[in-house]
Amino acid sequence: MSVLLQIGRRPPDRNPASAPGPAPDAEAVSAAGSGGGPLGLAAETKVFRSAHGAHLFVADGSRIYDLPEAAADRLERWTAAAHDPAQDAAVAAGLGLPLWGGAGTPPPRIDGTPAAVPPLASLSLNVMQACNLSCGHCYADEGRFGGSARAMPRETAFAAVDRLLAEAAPGAAVVVGFMGGEPLLARDLLHEVVAHATRAGAATGHAVRFALTTNLTTVRPADAELFAAHPFTVAVSLDGDRVGHDALRRAPGGGSAYDRLRAGLEVLDRYGRPRHLSARVSVTPYTGRLIDILEHGIGLGFDEVGFSAVVSAPDAAYEIDTAAFTGFLTQMVECGQAALRELAAGRPYPFGNFQTAMYELHTGGHRPYPCGAGAGYLSASAEGGLYACHRLVDDPAFAMGSLAQGPDQEARAAHLAARHVDRAEPCRSCWARYLCGGGCYHEVSRRGRTGCDYIRGWLAFCLGAYVELSQTAPQFFRQPTASDLPSDPAALAR
Repeated sequence: MSVLLQIGRRPPDRNPASAPGPAPDAEAVSAAGSGGGPLGLAAETKVFRSAHGAHLFVADGSRIYDLPEAAADRLERWTAAAHDPAQDAAVAAGLGLPLWGGAGTPPPRIDGTPAAVPPLASLSLNVMQACNLSCGHCYADEGRFGGSARAMPRETAFAAVDRLLAEAAPGAAVVVGFMGGEPLLARDLLHEVVAHATRAGAATGHAVRFALTTNLTTVRPADAELFAAHPFTVAVSLDGDRVGHDALRRAPGGGSAYDRLRAGLEVLDRYGRPRHLSARVSVTPYTGRLIDILEHGIGLGFDEVGFSAVVSAPDAAYEIDTAAFTGFLTQMVECGQAALRELAAGRPYPFGNFQTAMYELHTGGHRPYPCGAGAGYLSASAEGGLYACHRLVDDPAFAMGSLAQGPDQEARAAHLAARHVDRAEPCRSCWARYLCGGGCYHEVSRRGRTGCDYIRGWLAFCLGAYVELSQTAPQFFRQPTASDLPSDPAALAR
C-alpha cells in the first residue's frame, strides 16, 4: 500500500476522520465492483498527471495528492463508468476520501447551503454608459446595455460611495470601481468621486481602493497623476497588435484605436503609473494567435495580461461557440506552457489566467460561486439602480435594489440560493465545480454553459502545471501575488 502524499497546502479539516488514508492498490479498486452515484468519485475526484507522475485532485478543499500509477490507471477507468453509490463509497473508503452522505463521514467544507448575504465590499459605478469606440464584441453594447447612452449625475455617484461605506463591515477595506462604456469620458466626475471617497472613507474608518476598466484612448496627464496618487488598478482592453486591435475596435473618424492606446501608455509612463496595470484581451473568432498577443502585451509593459472568451455579444458573429472552445483551449494551454517554462526558470511571465490559477490552487481556493456578484459586490447604473454586477446592469432578473433604498437583501439572498453550484445542473456532478463556481452569471443567463469542457480542460492542465511549478520553482508561491487589487471589482468579494 502506498500513502497519498500531499503536494499543495490543505485547508484545516472539520474532522480528523477526513484525513486521507492509504491508497487502494489495483485489486482494491477492481474488487469494488461497478455501479454509480450522482455525487460519487467522478464528481469528487480527478486523476491527472504531471512530469512528476500521477496525482489526485479532491474537490472538497481543492486538495492535491501523489497517487501510484497503477491505482491512478484503475481509478480513471472506474470513474469513467457508471456505478452504484455504495460501490463508489467502498473505493472512496479505501482512499480515505469521504463522499457526501456516506456513513460516518464528516460534513464537507462546502454543501448545498446558500451563503449568507455578506456586507457590501465593492461597488462599481457605471459613470458613463457610452463609449468613444465601436466594438461589435462589447458585452455592454458601447455602454448602453441595449438602451440609450447615459451619464451618471454627480449626486448619484456620491450617493453610491456613501451607500458602499454605510453597507460595508466596520473597518473593512472597500473598492470603488469605474465602469462604462468608457469611464474616462466622465473624467471630471471620476476625479470628484475619488476625492469624495477618500475623504468619506477616512471619516468612517474604511480604506478605499479604486478600479478602472478603460480603452485608454482618452487618458490625460491629470488622470495618470490621479492613478499614481491613489491605490488604483487599471484594466485596459487590448485585442492584439495594431492590425489585430484595430480590426476589432473602430475609432471615430477612421483613426487607429491602437495608436491611441499606445499614446495612453506613454501618458502613464510619463505622468504616473497605477499600482497595477493589466491588459484584458476579449477573444473572438477573429482574434489572432493568443501566444503572440500575450507576448505583445507583456512587451508593452503590462503587469498582467489575461484572456476572456466572448461568449455573449450584441453581434453573435463575435461569440465563441461550443466548437470554437476546442481551439481556444489549445491556444490557452500553449500560453500556459510558455508561462510554466519561464516561471520555472525564475523569469517573470505575467500571464494572468495562469498565475491566478496557480495561486488559487496553492491556497486551496474553493467556492460555490464564480465571483462576488450579488454578494459582496454590486454595480450601480447611471440612474441609481443596483444590479448583481457591471455586466448585468439594467437586467431586471438581476436587480438588487437602489442607492436610495439600499441593497435588496431578499433579492441577494434569493440570488445566492438559486445559483449555488451544488444546486445547479450539470455543475453539481462536475469535479471542477468549486474552482469554476458555475460560470459567469451574465454568460450563463444568455448562452448557457457552453464552455464547460474548456474549463475542465484548462483546469486539468493547470493542476499538472501547479505540481511541476511547486517542484521546480517553489519560490514563486512565496512572492506576493501579481496585485493586491482586483482588476474586476467582483473578484474582491469571492
